[in-house]
Amino acid sequence: MLYPQESESREIKDLSGIWRFRADRNECGRRESWFAGPLTETIPMPVPCSYNDVTQDRSLRDHIGEVWYETTFFVPTSWAGKRVWLRFASADHAATAWVNGHEAVSHKGGFLPFAADVSELVEYGAENRLSVAVDNILTWETLPPGVVKSFDDMNHPSGYRVQDIHFDFFHYAGLNRPVLLVATPRTVIDDITVRNEVNDSDARMSYDLSVLGECDGASVVLHDGDGNEVARADGLSGEFHIPGVRLWKPGAPQLYQLECRVRGSDGADDVYRLETGVRTVRVTDSGFFINDEPFYFQGCCKHEDMDVKGRAEDHAMMVKDFNLMDWLGANSTRTSHYPYSEEFMRLADRQGLVIIDEAPAVGMRSDVADEPTYSDGRISARTLAHHMEVMRELIARDKNHPCVVMWSVANEPIVNEPAAGEYFKRVIAETRRLDPTRPVTLVTGDVNPPEKCYPFAYVDVMCINRYHSWYSDPGHTELIELQTIAELSPWHEYYKKPLIISEYGADTIPGLHSEPPVMFSEEYQVAVLEEFHKGFDKLPFVIGEHVWNFADFATKQGITRVGGNKKGVFTRQRQPKAAAHALRARWHQPRRKTV
Repeated sequence: MLYPQESESREIKDLSGIWRFRADRNECGRRESWFAGPLTETIPMPVPCSYNDVTQDRSLRDHIGEVWYETTFFVPTSWAGKRVWLRFASADHAATAWVNGHEAVSHKGGFLPFAADVSELVEYGAENRLSVAVDNILTWETLPPGVVKSFDDMNHPSGYRVQDIHFDFFHYAGLNRPVLLVATPRTVIDDITVRNEVNDSDARMSYDLSVLGECDGASVVLHDGDGNEVARADGLSGEFHIPGVRLWKPGAPQLYQLECRVRGSDGADDVYRLETGVRTVRVTDSGFFINDEPFYFQGCCKHEDMDVKGRAEDHAMMVKDFNLMDWLGANSTRTSHYPYSEEFMRLADRQGLVIIDEAPAVGMRSDVADEPTYSDGRISARTLAHHMEVMRELIARDKNHPCVVMWSVANEPIVNEPAAGEYFKRVIAETRRLDPTRPVTLVTGDVNPPEKCYPFAYVDVMCINRYHSWYSDPGHTELIELQTIAELSPWHEYYKKPLIISEYGADTIPGLHSEPPVMFSEEYQVAVLEEFHKGFDKLPFVIGEHVWNFADFATKQGITRVGGNKKGVFTRQRQPKAAAHALRARWHQPRRKTV
């Protein structure tokens, strides 16, 4: 799905603002047709924003089920005769939207965009009403999965239930990203696919345009980053020769722009300008190469998480985070554990930040011992079908971003069941079919012998999360280097694939100091990272290190989390701990080459 942007043929009306909001506490909204008339008994709610932390209502913070949003908008009379699209950048985790009481679109899954042509539903030159029901319930058939647990005992009131999640971040929900109206011509470019081949200093770029409506012609002009015309072609598919190509490189991004134009049978042109880049990716048994240059991943995993706004798209916080990553010397991140906003991906293209793009498949594990995770009633064929659809939506959204060098299909699923191998064999095969140009990975955190990690037979790069001296042997940092080398070497010997340590770290209370270091002190976090680094630097097949985490973040309540996860090298308010300075000293030094 193309990123929404204006051109001489396209106009955008941003519906961000303060909407009317009501939680459906009795599951009666659809039955009572709340979409049919103005929503009553509402409170104000900002969009985009997670609804959980905005009010003083504890029950809303942990609400289970649908919530309803409503706003009104005008459609200009000048838009009559055009296609008018209603576009959601995401809705967590399922949504239905009605325009003037008529259903416009439904979508399952959070974090990814969806849209509908509402040209026949809106009134031009008049006020229109938009109603949206957003459902945050997670089941075994959603990504991420979850279970709603009901209680029928003397210790709980009648009908009491909780949303059980198998992941360690807060379950923020709502309209977390922008909602837009987009006006386009009747004949409109609805997708663009770009592929590149590089040969020495020259490149070939092929393109394919997908068009809705009757097309009477198409042309594409390629511009370099300075706005100079490089090449042009006619037709919905074509190819450019780019002599002296300027490659997109980590930390030194060069971007090109495809100016795409199609003419409809009514004589109206649609124009869309796609920003993209040219670069290659290659994997060997012990190395990762971008533009045939060895690349070592260094950075922090993140979360879209902040005070009050939760997982909202916030441009100020986004730019601040990029500045902090640059200050650290980070060259990459993984979108743990879900697709990040489209603006984040565009900024990564422009800043030269390398991205491992991850599906929201986190928490794929059963909490019932001795019962298989991959079975009907848990991770089933229905889950697999949804997982495939999520990969299709993710790749359709992000396929043209040069910053994306690898797809991650899941984080920390159960991997030691043979059925896990068959499940992810199919997901990875579909991912490669959709995009044969990028490698694929899966992240494991389970402590199994290599031969029991069945999905690793199908990945290109192994990603492993390890927390020595924290969840195992707590307090004993002297063991980390030994354990890292002893454990990781057999993985490479067995699979002959490169390996990224995709998470490692320790919880740290800012301002807590101890020498000698003790757990939760800033000194202990530094010691943990430094001991891991000693091990990494002795293993040539380790091609990257991603610290967990960039910043402290909210989690569900529990005795293991005091005010959230504190493994950030920055606080939730983006102030540095001692570990941030230690990483900065390491990551601004020249890195060893992988071969």
